[in-house]
Amino acid sequence: MDIERHVFYPVVSLQTQSRKCITMTDIDSLDFLNYSLFNNAVQNWLFALAVSVLFFSLIHVIIRLGVSRLSRLAKQTSTIWDDAVTDALSRTHSLFVLIIALFLGSLYLQFSDRAQGVIVSVASIALFIQGGLWLNNIGQYWIREESQRRRKIDPATVTTVSAMGFVSRLVIWVLVAILLLDNLGFDVTALVTGLGIGGIAVALALQNILGDLFASLSIVLDKPFAVGDFLIIDEHMGAVENVGLKTTRIRSLSGEQLVFSNADLLKSRIRNYGRMFERRVVFKFGVTYQTPRDKLKTIPSMVRETIEAQNKVRFDRAHFQAYGSSSLDFEVVYYVLSPDYNQYMDIQQAINLGIHERFEQEDIDFAYPTQTVYVHQVGDEQEQSTTGHN
Repeated sequence: MDIERHVFYPVVSLQTQSRKCITMTDIDSLDFLNYSLFNNAVQNWLFALAVSVLFFSLIHVIIRLGVSRLSRLAKQTSTIWDDAVTDALSRTHSLFVLIIALFLGSLYLQFSDRAQGVIVSVASIALFIQGGLWLNNIGQYWIREESQRRRKIDPATVTTVSAMGFVSRLVIWVLVAILLLDNLGFDVTALVTGLGIGGIAVALALQNILGDLFASLSIVLDKPFAVGDFLIIDEHMGAVENVGLKTTRIRSLSGEQLVFSNADLLKSRIRNYGRMFERRVVFKFGVTYQTPRDKLKTIPSMVRETIEAQNKVRFDRAHFQAYGSSSLDFEVVYYVLSPDYNQYMDIQQAINLGIHERFEQEDIDFAYPTQTVYVHQVGDEQEQSTTGHN
């Protein structure tokens, strides 16, 4: 029995010591959680961190579910704005989500007024920047899709959309910058006033450049011509290749590139043949005075039949117009139902050849300037008069 007691007792003693060690560890852990760090207990920091992780994951899940749902809805509509919003949300920056999650977690902690103000400012800056990125991405998506769609319809609208995109981006980021400066405590009113005075000075220094810029916006919005239109500007002519912010480039018929400043271009008188839906053609010809009257009566009908035999034309009239100095003049009017100059020349050539063929068949001669000289031999008449007198 003594031996058994001797053996058993140390075992009990070891168990007691082990239990005492576990109890001390638990007590030390509780003391660590209660340890104060920046005026907040460690357990509060851990709780705030858990809340931040939870919100970070939750925001990501909400964004993914929202983008997925919006994508399905966007496929059922014809507008591109829902696609633009979906694309912008899918591009939400992870740093923004992290800052917002940390801000929400910081609400469970106690900070000084100054530190709390810094935290709120950082969160506000992140929100303003991300809001600007959302709006910018929406605008860029709309510009990209609208440009691709309209490039096939009217190339001029590509320049219009690009200019509108530039102006919209400028407005967005100027507003974001003003909101950020106001949030950081700067006097925005004084800043805007200073920028206004500086803007006047810059405008005076860059008067010509700004004039061309506003002229470009006028061209874009008013659309007096588009890329591809054929223009006649004073003594110059050619097809529009590009409408830029400062200059417009035109490719002349001889091949060289003509560059006009937009301000000077709007001051000129522009004849735009690209906006011609149909071309009115007037031409004249003359026949000889020896042409019989019955054939003169049939010439207008011959011309009409020849013109109406062509494609994409509309006959207007053909008349015996006047007695010329050396010809009987006819005037013909018809319309080419296409603005294409090459097609107009092909049709006019076919009409000229057709009229020539009909006149050959009817033995009608074209007139050309002629002059008849009558020679009066005075010497013979005098000789005959003398002989008769004798």
